[in-house]
Amino acid sequence: MNSEVKPTSAYVSIPEGSQVLIVRDENESLTNQTDENKIDIWVYWHTVSKHKWAILVLTLLIGLLTTLITFSLQPIYRSTALLLIEFDQAKVISIEEIYGISSFIDQYYQTQLRILNSRDLIKKVVDKLNLVSHPVFDPAAQQPGFDWHQWFPTTWLPHSEEPPTTEDRLKGIVGAVMAGLTITPVRGSQLVEISFESPDGKLAAQVPNTLIEVYIKSDMAAKLAMTEQAAKFLTNRTNALRQELSASEKTLQTYMQKENLVNVTGVKSVAIKQIEQTTSYLVSARQQFTQAKSVYQQVEKLRGYSSKAFESIPAVLNHSLVQSLKTAELDAARRISELREHYGEKHPKIIAKKAELNTARSNTAKQIELVIDGITKEYEVAYTNVKALEQSLEINKKKIKELNRKEYRLKVLQRDVDVNRQLYDLFLTRFKETNASQDIQKLQSTVGRVIENALIATVPYKPKKKRIVAISLVLGFLLSTLLAFLLEYLDNTLKDSEDVEQKLGLPLLGSLSKLKVGKKDKFKPQWMFLKESKSQFAEAVRTIRTGIMLTGIDTPQKVLVVTSSVSGEGKTTLAISQAFALGQMDKTLLIEADMRRPSIAKSFGLNSKVPGLSELVAGTRQFEECIRHLGEGDEGSIDVIVSGTVPPNPLELLASKRFQEILGQLVKNYRYIVIDSAPAMAVSDALVLAKYASEVVYVVKANATPHQIVREGLKRLRQVNVSVNGIILNQLPTRSSSRYHYSKYAYYKNYYGGSGNYGYTTQS
Repeated sequence: MNSEVKPTSAYVSIPEGSQVLIVRDENESLTNQTDENKIDIWVYWHTVSKHKWAILVLTLLIGLLTTLITFSLQPIYRSTALLLIEFDQAKVISIEEIYGISSFIDQYYQTQLRILNSRDLIKKVVDKLNLVSHPVFDPAAQQPGFDWHQWFPTTWLPHSEEPPTTEDRLKGIVGAVMAGLTITPVRGSQLVEISFESPDGKLAAQVPNTLIEVYIKSDMAAKLAMTEQAAKFLTNRTNALRQELSASEKTLQTYMQKENLVNVTGVKSVAIKQIEQTTSYLVSARQQFTQAKSVYQQVEKLRGYSSKAFESIPAVLNHSLVQSLKTAELDAARRISELREHYGEKHPKIIAKKAELNTARSNTAKQIELVIDGITKEYEVAYTNVKALEQSLEINKKKIKELNRKEYRLKVLQRDVDVNRQLYDLFLTRFKETNASQDIQKLQSTVGRVIENALIATVPYKPKKKRIVAISLVLGFLLSTLLAFLLEYLDNTLKDSEDVEQKLGLPLLGSLSKLKVGKKDKFKPQWMFLKESKSQFAEAVRTIRTGIMLTGIDTPQKVLVVTSSVSGEGKTTLAISQAFALGQMDKTLLIEADMRRPSIAKSFGLNSKVPGLSELVAGTRQFEECIRHLGEGDEGSIDVIVSGTVPPNPLELLASKRFQEILGQLVKNYRYIVIDSAPAMAVSDALVLAKYASEVVYVVKANATPHQIVREGLKRLRQVNVSVNGIILNQLPTRSSSRYHYSKYAYYKNYYGGSGNYGYTTQS
């Protein structure tokens, strides 16, 4: 390897034996936190921007559909009448008090509002207006509209039901009138607004006016009937109340003598205080038991394991003695590590320190056992305490229940006496007043009067078309946006480094953004590293090269196998670019081992029939005939062995001993060898080649390859004992990479002034 590299390579050479001190910026954590917040915002914006046309189209479709439905709805008219409910009227003999009607204003108004909306009152309105034959409620009088039944065969349709009877129609009309009727009290007054909605503007005015008229007449009739029954009712009721009062007093006295009741309230208050104290102690005990139980369950799950396993329990790890012993272990291990830099494993000092380390570990294990025993005892004590308090609480509750039973029975009997006495006094007083006022036969006022009659509406009240359409557009936009985020959530492809680390469990060695390339420049990406050495593409390739170097820095020989899950993920472009990048450092060979779908020869403008790997392994050609030299100077020159003639058995050639011998000879002549392999999920070629590699690079196409397929490909490699140290994320969308990915990993974008387009995709 060269001891010096030009600055354009973006790779710093460090002499062997040198020590490197990495200093972390003090503001790094704050900067990273700010960047993470920005990234989240960009992720949301990217999702909306990605689906913006779908969101717009779906929003417009919802708005259009809502508009069509709204403008096809039947217009509804609304008329309102204003009624004043009288309250402080001249009361002749207080009939409402005799029948127990509340004297509170609010309750009185609520009662009148409910009467206005009662079914019996609405039925009288229906009968008076003869709504049974009105066109709005009579199907025979309505104009025929669209009948969907005619579009289906009669055998498909349900059996027609019998026509409704006159009573059923009347019930339906009453229900429809009640549904269209709205009764609203005017706040801070005795006024009530009575509104009705109907397709017929005239009917919308007739119903409120008629309802007020029927309401006033019904109230007058009810009051006259009540007056006639008052005297007879009071006489009978007063005699009955006198007998009930006498019986309830006798029952109360008998119960108190039987149960020896003197002061139930005082005894009950003492018992309640005992329950409150016991409950308080029980809550505290249960909290302690819950904490002890949680720690105890953690200990029980690890029973049978070594003491090392119990260190994961916070209660054990946070114990002061365990922490001090763990500190002693770490100190002993650190001293051994320091001594190993100067002495061998059998040196007396190292042996002594190892003995010290073993002693520290043994002490830690013993202390952990003591802590575990303490946890178990704490759990048992907490459990016993809870059970004792629960038993005490149950005893006190039984005492309270018995006292409550007696107190309840006593209050029931006392209440009966009080109620009977009050009723008797009330009816006796009203009976005297009624006898004094028997000469008055009719009332002098009504329950209410009309303030404003309902007028015939000329403008429809609903539907409010503009508002409905505007709301539908807003809801459509929100729904479309939620669907966009749902689609993004269901997307199982890999989009960035976080996806790679979370879903694959591997680090990201580097990434390449999507490059828009025309059909005439189909092979431009393969040469872009050399022709545009200062582009972001070239810098990204050098960054990947650095990552590959650092993953196996102690490996003397680098045999790099480049593969992917499926075809079309850009592995060949990466293999060529990495070969040129490594060629700037030392002698490099690129081998095209994808003999099923070869493309490197075309990329370099070579004849597809030139001899290559297949002829070399078959033994029909020599090395000199199969190796091609590309590039000149320090900018990057490499040797290439193309696929050659497509063989019928590529896997047998790659798995042959002849290929292994050829690779062994090439390793002696080249510092770096880059092998472009077939996809790992398509065939087994990559599994065979990976055994000869010192490094395997796995290429994944961003936003295209499902992570399940990638994991399956990695699993196949692990099954043959081949480990992949990192992932290359290829063809990242330009907007995604420049706004999201580069905010974390590619700060050099502004420095190099590139457009952010590297990696490639074909565009006509």
